[in-house]
Amino acid sequence: MTQPSNEPSTERGDERGRTAAADVDLPTQYQPANVEGRLYERWVSAGYFTADPARDPAAPAYSIVIPPPNVTGSLHMGHALDHSIQDTLVRRRRMQGHEVAWVPGMDHAGIATQNVVERELAKEGLSRHDLGREAFVERVWKWKGESGGRILGQMRRLGDSVDWTREAFTMDEARARAVRTIFKRLFDDGLIYRAERIINWCPRCLTALSDIEVEHYDREGELVSIRYSDEIVVATTRAETMLGDTAVAVHPEDERYRHLVGTTVELPLTGRRIPVVADEHVDPEFGTGCVKVTPAHDPNDFEIGRRHDLPTLSVMDERGVITAHGPFEGMDRFEARPAVVAALREEGRIVKEVRPYEHAVGHCQRCSTVVEPRVSLQWFVKVEPLAKAAGDAVRDGRVAIHPPEMAPRYFEWVDNMHDWCISRQLWWGHRIPVWYGPDGETACPGPDEEPPVGWTQDTDVLDTWFSSALWPFSTLGWPDADAADLKRFYPTSVLVTGYDILFFWVARMMMFGLYAMDGVVPFRTIALHGMVRDQHGKKMSKSFGNVVDPLDWIDRYGADATRFTLLRGANPGGDVPVAEDWAQGSRNFCNKLWNATRFAMINGAHVRGELPAEVSTVDAWILSRLQQVAAEVDGHLEAFDFAKACEALYHFAWDEVCDWYVELAKVQLADERAEATRRILGEVLDKLLRLLHPVIPFVTEELWTSLTGEETIVRAAWPVADAAREDKAAELVVESLQRLVTEVRRFRADQGLKPGQKVAAALEWGDSPLRDHEEGVRALLRLTPPGDGFTATASLPVEGAVVRLDTAGAIDVAAERKRLDKDLAAARKEVEQTTRKLANEAFMAKAPEAVVAKNRARLAQAEADIARLEAQLAALPAG
Repeated sequence: MTQPSNEPSTERGDERGRTAAADVDLPTQYQPANVEGRLYERWVSAGYFTADPARDPAAPAYSIVIPPPNVTGSLHMGHALDHSIQDTLVRRRRMQGHEVAWVPGMDHAGIATQNVVERELAKEGLSRHDLGREAFVERVWKWKGESGGRILGQMRRLGDSVDWTREAFTMDEARARAVRTIFKRLFDDGLIYRAERIINWCPRCLTALSDIEVEHYDREGELVSIRYSDEIVVATTRAETMLGDTAVAVHPEDERYRHLVGTTVELPLTGRRIPVVADEHVDPEFGTGCVKVTPAHDPNDFEIGRRHDLPTLSVMDERGVITAHGPFEGMDRFEARPAVVAALREEGRIVKEVRPYEHAVGHCQRCSTVVEPRVSLQWFVKVEPLAKAAGDAVRDGRVAIHPPEMAPRYFEWVDNMHDWCISRQLWWGHRIPVWYGPDGETACPGPDEEPPVGWTQDTDVLDTWFSSALWPFSTLGWPDADAADLKRFYPTSVLVTGYDILFFWVARMMMFGLYAMDGVVPFRTIALHGMVRDQHGKKMSKSFGNVVDPLDWIDRYGADATRFTLLRGANPGGDVPVAEDWAQGSRNFCNKLWNATRFAMINGAHVRGELPAEVSTVDAWILSRLQQVAAEVDGHLEAFDFAKACEALYHFAWDEVCDWYVELAKVQLADERAEATRRILGEVLDKLLRLLHPVIPFVTEELWTSLTGEETIVRAAWPVADAAREDKAAELVVESLQRLVTEVRRFRADQGLKPGQKVAAALEWGDSPLRDHEEGVRALLRLTPPGDGFTATASLPVEGAVVRLDTAGAIDVAAERKRLDKDLAAARKEVEQTTRKLANEAFMAKAPEAVVAKNRARLAQAEADIARLEAQLAALPAG
């Protein structure tokens, strides 16, 4: 196995790098399905992905913990993007000689998993209550073992080079110990408390929800204005909640209502009198400037109620059924709403009704039930000191957010964070480790302590995000401070995740990591990417019919093509558009590499021995470009700009290596330069495949091992740019050759000549340095030497040379004259405009030197174009 090092090895045994055509065992076409599964299992069984904290203490450590997908989940495009980015990072670091730990795992996904199993029970006519808590939890574990974790197999198909020996689960024994340990510490430090607060509540799932479990989207409802008195009118979209009003609030500076503050008003339909209070939360410019205050059913009203010591009157039970005494008791909240409005209308209390009224409504992410704000006795984390530490870690540079423009969004969240409700009324999850005594006592034993005999444990479980917030250190052996992985791989190097969970997961990992690890950050860099969208930039949604399953693309085009398509659009922090024809293009790119490498091997390309001391101009050019591309790709990957890295590699591989160098090499392979060219061709493909490997691992492994005879590219050395190999003179010559060939090709195309059609031509080089490349020029342009009876029907002066073509009957003289006249007119207009600008004294006095120089260059180029075009027109035959 090739061991990673900072410099790629050039020493290879003579038995390596098979070159004879008979030894080339690559099929004529690349078939991903025949390669990917075989290679992945070989990588895993060989231990290439397995980290060893004791292997090489001198090697820098590099670690990433994968954002744990839900145990109920399957691979979607967002996962595929996220994992492709991480895999690119870790494969490159592995090749650079780092000791890499990429830790996989899954989240137990409390509410989602419980819902899945409850639906299965319902098919049997059972509920979880029929089984009881213990039996139900056993049933969930059984489901997890049989059906959960499908996404892990899908990660293998994508090519994730994770260390499977370190696979974790948020409810396995090690993570459970970590959860109990940090809960105990937070509890003892007074940072966990139990209190009645208003929370998000799902009347179907019958549990509190975290903010991320609530999805807001617009719904059509109604806005009803209700007269409470002659002077007070309030508006609401939830008329049924007025039954729980305990005040009316106005702004303290609102002159219209200042005289009413401290008085009371009768609440319609109830007979209760409620006070009028002054609170700065009220916007006097919105509506009438009066708002109803329902502390038990609105988060803002709850805070107003706390400030003014108002009673909290709940008028619904946990299922959203009205409990207030009166004619509405027993009604569902949505049945009660029109009934309350009708009753108010009968009393003449309705001032105005706006219907339909579109407004954002929160829904349970798992069951789409409308969420109800509800006062409930729950467990909370006091976040103020933890959030401050999380903000400070970014502000003082211990953690970098990339791209930097995302940092303000992070600060906006951590600087304004509310206490975190961590309890859930579920059975599947980490049960809250608090016990209650017979006389109301409370105890929180640690993971190594027994609870008091006869005491009862709290029935709630912890929010899923509580255990996943420990992920960067619980997966590395914490709370064992001496754990080898923790010492070697913490803090982790980078967290890669979508910007959509910057608040909910990233901030919480920061809070818990700094708290548990005595101020040491959980990761040094937060690399944020956007959402995968369709080719028009539209969000992928089943309702839009534009959802793409990455497994379908993997089946049709291969994992490499899927990854390349995603990464080629992955600009830092930006959303990533994808389309199927782009995936087809990525597959074509893989095929192009396959064909080029196969051609090279058939023609004896190899990697044996040092590079030749003397090389042709063409060989020097491609080696020079290779160094520049290697440096460019390095810079882009360090900056997490995967799109630019992929673009650079794509255009170098396709445009320069395949379309130019391989074609020019065909000439050299037939003469005395053959052996040197075989070595250079092998060198270029060797380094190119290594540069591409982190992005497209499967095809590069198959090609590279065939080309080099080495065991695996996975642990091959990452190419390092060698500035000494740069050759600007060779680049200028080949760039000139490319311009000549491109110009003649354009002429041929304009005349309707087929790309492969041979045309007789005389080449007059004059003093052009391209004289030495005539054979290559002829090969690229399909130009045959002039024979007997040769008569030039077209003449193209280009790059200091003249190409005289005998197109006898093939050229459309009128069309060519029209084209040249058009180009000539454009060039003359350019001369006129730039000459006028350069003669303008005001412009010359104020314009920066660089701008003046640019205009002079444009003038010179336009004048040269005029001379070239006039010569081409003069050379056209009459007609």
